[in-house]
Amino acid sequence: MKKISVKSLAITVFVFFMMWGVSKITDFKFFNAFDPVSQALTDFELTDYAFSNLRPDPTVEQRIVIVNLGVLERRDVAQQIHMISQFKPKVIGIDSYFDCEGRLRDSVNCPQLLDTLGNLLLSDAIKQAGNVVLVSKLLQKTKTSLDDDLIDFYDSVEYSDLNFSMYARHGYANLLTDPPAVYQDDVKQCRAFVPKYMVNDGEHYAFAVQMCMMFDSAKTKRFLARHKDEEIINYRGNVEIQDIRLKSDREKETSTTRYPLMFYAVDVEQLFNGEFLPDLFTNSIVIVGFLGSKFGDPAWNDKYFTPLNKKVAGRANPDMFGVVVHANIVAMILNEDYVDELAEWHKYIIAFIVCFMTVILFIEIDRYLPLWFDALSVLIQILLLLTVSGLMVFGFATFEFKLDLSLTLAASALVGPCYDIYRGFQNQIGKWLTKKPVDVLTG
Repeated sequence: MKKISVKSLAITVFVFFMMWGVSKITDFKFFNAFDPVSQALTDFELTDYAFSNLRPDPTVEQRIVIVNLGVLERRDVAQQIHMISQFKPKVIGIDSYFDCEGRLRDSVNCPQLLDTLGNLLLSDAIKQAGNVVLVSKLLQKTKTSLDDDLIDFYDSVEYSDLNFSMYARHGYANLLTDPPAVYQDDVKQCRAFVPKYMVNDGEHYAFAVQMCMMFDSAKTKRFLARHKDEEIINYRGNVEIQDIRLKSDREKETSTTRYPLMFYAVDVEQLFNGEFLPDLFTNSIVIVGFLGSKFGDPAWNDKYFTPLNKKVAGRANPDMFGVVVHANIVAMILNEDYVDELAEWHKYIIAFIVCFMTVILFIEIDRYLPLWFDALSVLIQILLLLTVSGLMVFGFATFEFKLDLSLTLAASALVGPCYDIYRGFQNQIGKWLTKKPVDVLTG
């Protein structure tokens, strides 16, 4: 048994060495011809299927209301805030910056400055409301590494102009995207966010966290007490917005989203025309943000791919506006509906144990049933891959636990070929040493 364990350990180490080698080869992009396929698979996680298909539809979150900002001028945004404020919401979050892009404060580069009255009205509306959270932006101005991809370090914060920001609280709108987004209309996928950052020895909260802190500080503090650098967003639902390009009923059936409706949304004209229930905003978190110029606008600006996308791989169209992503984070915190996951070292331990035990099983089959080894080893690998995949989906759908066993899947896929390679080397060495075939594995 000791001899088998040593051999199993050696082959397991070889499997992990092969996984490391494959990862390094793919880093050099030797297989560019397969990039479209690899990109489609990279965008996909097994838990995405559970996100969009296996969990029960949520109830509508009545504490959160989303209002479309559209492409309004600042004076119209001021009117929106005044109208919302009169219904006494607890928090008004505005997912928009009110500054001059590039900090070029002249009327040519920043025409918003020409509307002096509009700026005054907006400033007064924020002041009078007294419960507004404005978004800020974390920036990296100083390079701290030769690595150009460093994005986890921020050394400054950009706010809206002082005449607006002085009357509001702030939360950064930065979301984790893959690939990292530079511009708002970049293709970006969002699965997680960072609850807080330390910038220049100051603690800054995410936009959603700051709104929750004002709404229910007890739940928000319990959330922050998890002390996680990154939190997976437990997406539950979207707002149903019909694409205005759709013409026929058949197109509507095939092109509209399948997401469960979770948030009430009010369009620009609906708000100004009073087409909403009077108590909709009362004691609620109202998040004002971009949902297109009007409902149904197929704009990609500030829009993300999420696990709720109806195409789980090779996605074509982003499915969720940024303001709705923030709303999902708020709902997750208020409902204390978090996603837990394995620690990084757990992933390696599980993969190692599964691989080690599989190799032992292969050795025993090769020893006692050599004629059936090829068929049984392939069957075992298939069953192992299906079992691990099923556990990942089941764990998330049932317990909201992200059982990331991708390393185990990789080890399971490579254990058969690695076993054959290792056995072949051992037999060849035995031939050289003894001048006759020696099956080292089975003795």
